[in-house]
Amino acid sequence: MKTINDFNFKDKKALVRVDFNVPQDDQLKVTDNTRIAAVKPTVEKILNDGGAVILMTHLGRPKGEVKDEFSLKHIVDEVSAVLGKEVKFVDECIGEKAEKAASELKPGEILLLENLRFHNEEEKGDAGFAEKLSKLGDAFVNDAFGTAHRAHASTAVIAQYFNSTKFFGLLMAKELQAIDKVLRKGEKPVTAILGGSKVSTKITIIENILPAIDNLIIGGGMAFTFIKALGGKIGNSLVEEDKLPLALEILGKAKENKVKVYLPSDVIIAEAFNNDAERKEADIYAIPEGWMGLDAGHKSRDQFNDVLLNSRTILWNGPIGVFEMSNFAGGTVALGDSIAEATKLGAFSLVGGGDSVAFVKQFGYDDKVSYVSTGGGAMLESLEGLELPGIAAINK
Repeated sequence: MKTINDFNFKDKKALVRVDFNVPQDDQLKVTDNTRIAAVKPTVEKILNDGGAVILMTHLGRPKGEVKDEFSLKHIVDEVSAVLGKEVKFVDECIGEKAEKAASELKPGEILLLENLRFHNEEEKGDAGFAEKLSKLGDAFVNDAFGTAHRAHASTAVIAQYFNSTKFFGLLMAKELQAIDKVLRKGEKPVTAILGGSKVSTKITIIENILPAIDNLIIGGGMAFTFIKALGGKIGNSLVEEDKLPLALEILGKAKENKVKVYLPSDVIIAEAFNNDAERKEADIYAIPEGWMGLDAGHKSRDQFNDVLLNSRTILWNGPIGVFEMSNFAGGTVALGDSIAEATKLGAFSLVGGGDSVAFVKQFGYDDKVSYVSTGGGAMLESLEGLELPGIAAINK
């Protein structure tokens, strides 16, 4: 893996693709600067070498139109504050104005280019647009794992204009190493927890990780498709009727790979999808008609805890209950506690996927696990075994 640690950036201008697609409030102030903070080590390495940094990113979905609310001018102050250094800004990313700002940049300085997606060519992966961007720097650094699964001009196409001076940033390297640690170098036993609502979105992941894991915990809404396929009565719980044969097929493949599968044995059920609905605990194979399962029950939580405390490597993707509603968050909180405890005991734990990441941040588990992935779609496609365009472009 060719990272920025393999190069000295003295007197070089590094064109760094970052993912500053950050949440903002009504006044366009940044409400979560995690993604900005994540690239600080990369920026500091280049500056400490005596180089200059040109940051490029997208923000939102302006769809090729210049729209003030998507301008990066609104986040410049926050980027400066987080990086601890004044960041210059230019309201274009290609053309004369951008080229002038880049050429005037001195070693030790940082420049932020305007939103790449103000140009349709970015998402189309246009080579002409990528070439214009490439003129701004002497080296290309991809530190945007969150967009590595997109074959966009600034993430994949641009790399062809930098033969020997294209590198992974330190954040990107950490992401790839974390996934590698689970799928290829994980200390055994390796346990994967897959939750969320649908089996259909996780099929490829399950098939790809089975050879690498020892235990598979299946929770959340997707568990009911497995339970029904095994003959259970699931009441009004979420189910993908057309995926029942597939659920049995997955269980068969797990057996072939000698993977132990753990499904919830009990659930918290409710009469409606509502935080204030009447609720009680039930056997997951015998949910009454008119009731639906919305969280893992206490026996399930204890069983999952036992598995996790005996694991050395843990992958978590997807909640095991409707944690957005406080009365049905208990199962996912218990799971978070178990993973935190296992991590404290020396296990390596990787959390990835939008809902799981939202949960660990909201409930304060982000510093109790080994690594929280910054890339939702990119993380999932990596787990599916796909080579991401943004990764392949550097490795060529």
